[in-house]
Amino acid sequence: MCQALRLFCGLVATLLIMMHPAMAKDSRMEAKLDTAFAAGELSGLHSVLVIHKGSVIAERHYPGDDQRWGTPLGEIKHNKDSLHDLRSVTKSITSLLYGIALSESIVPGLDESLIQQFPEYADLTGDQQRSRIRIRHALSMKMGTEWNEDLPYSDPRNSEIAMEQASDRYRFVLDRPMVNEPGDWWTYNGGATALIGKLIAKGAGVPVDVYARRRLFTPLGIKEFEWVAGTDGVPSVASGLRMNIHDLARIGRLVLDKGVWQGKQIVPADWLDVSFTPHAKLRDGLRYGLFWWLGPEGTPPYWVAGFGNGGQRLMISPANKLIVVVFAGNYNQADAWKLPVKIITEFALPAVLQR
Repeated sequence: MCQALRLFCGLVATLLIMMHPAMAKDSRMEAKLDTAFAAGELSGLHSVLVIHKGSVIAERHYPGDDQRWGTPLGEIKHNKDSLHDLRSVTKSITSLLYGIALSESIVPGLDESLIQQFPEYADLTGDQQRSRIRIRHALSMKMGTEWNEDLPYSDPRNSEIAMEQASDRYRFVLDRPMVNEPGDWWTYNGGATALIGKLIAKGAGVPVDVYARRRLFTPLGIKEFEWVAGTDGVPSVASGLRMNIHDLARIGRLVLDKGVWQGKQIVPADWLDVSFTPHAKLRDGLRYGLFWWLGPEGTPPYWVAGFGNGGQRLMISPANKLIVVVFAGNYNQADAWKLPVKIITEFALPAVLQR
């Protein structure tokens, strides 16, 4: 994150306020995307889908090298049905699943002790500071424990990679040294998501991917997906979900409609309200909710989003009925965020403003 991203956040907020309703597909935007891709200006781009007021106004797919959770797949001719890594957009979907599970009373409430949900690690409960970590601290990534995902995900010293290589991922996450009081400091932490995923699976009595199929994906008409698991067979709720672009857009539409799909409440509306309430204000100007990134302005935020390694993006503006989905292959590149930012600010928003 940097000054450029802070400026982007302000630009998006301003443009979203100014938008007018969209009507039909915009061939000019699609042509502009094609021209820019051919000129090498959208390096790594795989797919783009822009939906405004319920209408698809642009959709484009391009060939490019891809991966399946770090394993090279070679060149893929991406299309509307191609499964694609969501990487950390998976976290945002995990948040939706926790909200569903909470409404079913199978997971603990936000103010309950986190460590107390893992009695198998009784030796850790004697640490008074650690015992003050609440469920909400895990969901908002303010656990106060040592964690470092600033290193590339190809580096075994990256905390998420170290967790995947640990003999017991949950102990690895829970026994990290305490470096801050819980709730005081935000640190990006895929391990926190792993703990939340474990609570969902424990409460549901089935693996998280099975629960997701039953309670979220099938109700939305999502038939094909893959949830990649680690060597221990546990689906990675931090980064392992693979979906096609239209199915991810269904998730966006569900959010726009306050958790309702075809007249049925799938995710509680009050959970979405809590998820999109800022729990942390970050140095780059962004805010963070419960596994969702939030725009720097507005109550509720002008936009909410799931971000993923390599340039994956699900951006939703509830106030303006706008969904932008970007799939890309710039994995482990520090500036991978620039591509979805470019798509949103130079292609999607200007096209909508001109309608």
